[in-house]
Amino acid sequence: MEPLDHASALEGCARGDRASLRRLYEHEAGFLLAVALRIVRRRDVAADVLHDAFLDIWMRAETFDRRRGAGRAWITTIVRHRALKHVRAAGRETDLDAALGAEIADDTPDPFAALATSQDGARLHGCLAQLDADRRQVILLAYVDGLSQSEIAERLGTPLGTVKAWVRRSLIALKDCLS
Repeated sequence: MEPLDHASALEGCARGDRASLRRLYEHEAGFLLAVALRIVRRRDVAADVLHDAFLDIWMRAETFDRRRGAGRAWITTIVRHRALKHVRAAGRETDLDAALGAEIADDTPDPFAALATSQDGARLHGCLAQLDADRRQVILLAYVDGLSQSEIAERLGTPLGTVKAWVRRSLIALKDCLS
């Protein structure tokens, strides 16, 4: 598949160009479904999250500003927030380990494998490798597994204030490394 200028496609969506939304969907749906699936752990729910996220993308495209960040990051953030919102609303009643084994098929695209093969992914991987192991784990638990800072603190047996400081400092370090 040929590269997509995400920012231009989002600007097209802001103008009401349905073809731009279609290009975004065709280019990114597999990756974004995997992002949602990683968080919600159920394929049917992930598909609903993706649908709702693309409605958000269409409705909020005019708020995208290419000077503030990359278009792909913007749409990925919308999907991630939608998925986290669903998980929090569901109260995490599902046994995630059981759901993971039962619901995720082996052919599900891994968003992190796709990201690792991209140039941006390689840069991010290199920057993550520069973080201390504890800080890297906290970032991955927050942004890959979708855990809140309180949940991370509980899981790691680390004070909440420490987790918050690690997240803040790690994000600053990643931003510096990537710029």
